[in-house]
Amino acid sequence: MDRMLAARLHVPSRTLRLEEVPKPQPGPGEVLVKVAAAGVCLSDVHLIDGTLTPLLLEGDTVTLGHEVSGTVAEVGAGVTAWTEGQRVVLYAGETRGGVTYTRGVDYDGGWAEYALSSAAALTALPDAIPFEQGAIIPDAVSTPWGAVTGTGAVRPAEAVGVWGAGGLGVHAVQLLRTVGACPIVAVDPNPVARERALAAGADLALDSADPGLRARIGAVTAGAGLAAAFDFAGVPAVRSQALSVLAPKGRLVLVGLTDQPLSVADGTRFSYLQQQILGHYGSDMPVALPQLLRLIEGGRVDFSASISGVLPLAEAARAVERLEKKEGDPVRLILRP
Repeated sequence: MDRMLAARLHVPSRTLRLEEVPKPQPGPGEVLVKVAAAGVCLSDVHLIDGTLTPLLLEGDTVTLGHEVSGTVAEVGAGVTAWTEGQRVVLYAGETRGGVTYTRGVDYDGGWAEYALSSAAALTALPDAIPFEQGAIIPDAVSTPWGAVTGTGAVRPAEAVGVWGAGGLGVHAVQLLRTVGACPIVAVDPNPVARERALAAGADLALDSADPGLRARIGAVTAGAGLAAAFDFAGVPAVRSQALSVLAPKGRLVLVGLTDQPLSVADGTRFSYLQQQILGHYGSDMPVALPQLLRLIEGGRVDFSASISGVLPLAEAARAVERLEKKEGDPVRLILRP
């Protein structure tokens, strides 16, 4: 039986190991993809450190990696939509029996030489887009895209705020610029992240500890406040701060994940102003991925600056360490088998 290398997480011990495992074989309706690039996400870090735990995983070990691009290596019986050699991006999850499973969490992902996918959970990657950029689209880009265009329903000329200008937040800034939001305010305690947000298109970048934050947001919005605020940090203090600068009927979109309680300090004010708090997770990938790939191919957005480094698969643990410790303030690190 053919073998391959994979970076696998033993969930009970939270141990990441590079292992030689059987190369998967595509069954009916499945496609085997030779992995070219796989993103390293903060969610992967949290799976390893125990902050997140797979809910639907069968067994206790899983190959990580939900951001994956590559080429079709083999197709299973009945697959006619894909042929060997095609460049593809894999969805970050699949729906089976009405239940959504996340790749690299609930079933084996792309930190490996090969990855399996349902034939319906792929999209074509245009030749003009490098595998590294293609790999990050299913989460780092499509998640903020879904938050901005779907859950947040941002309209042109609306004032918006982005809390957390990291791996997802900086892309939210770019995408908000693309849909015409104005002004765009980025909030982050890290000066490097603030500079990155300005380079991505933010009109104003503020330190969350700035005592004049509310006044500065008031000034840039002519006293109206923000029509929409996006929390990409998953921090209770961020949510309270964002609520304090929302406009009447403004909405706070929660993208960053946390197990901490959500509270509204002044419920009367919140209700009187008819504000909203909206939860967001992932994106409608069959719609979002082709949209985003067209925008990249058409030159409307460029995520090349988000690729902060490319490491071999054998250095998966080192990539996780770099992201966890924010060495060099990476947006996305890529593993290449």
